[in-house]
Amino acid sequence: MNTLLVGYDLNAKGQKYDQLIELIKSQGAWWHHLDSTWLVKTNKSATGLRDELVNSGLIDSNDELLVIDVTGDAAAWFGFTDRGGKWLKDNL
Repeated sequence: MNTLLVGYDLNAKGQKYDQLIELIKSQGAWWHHLDSTWLVKTNKSATGLRDELVNSGLIDSNDELLVIDVTGDAAAWFGFTDRGGKWLKDNL
């Protein structure tokens, strides 16, 4: 199981944020406490998830998308709720 960081900037007006968010949530357990930044626990690779999001038709050619495998990496954070911090401790 991988923990992938997903970050995006959708640069055109009228983007389908709700549909993109639902697609990200459908990948597995997820964490979302920062705008346009998600952590997802999934069996997919960073490349596999990137390709699925791009090929969904919800990412335009002028948008930006970053998917990084952060499985097992050291992490530090500040200012999140206890629930948010617990998810990070349990899933990174």
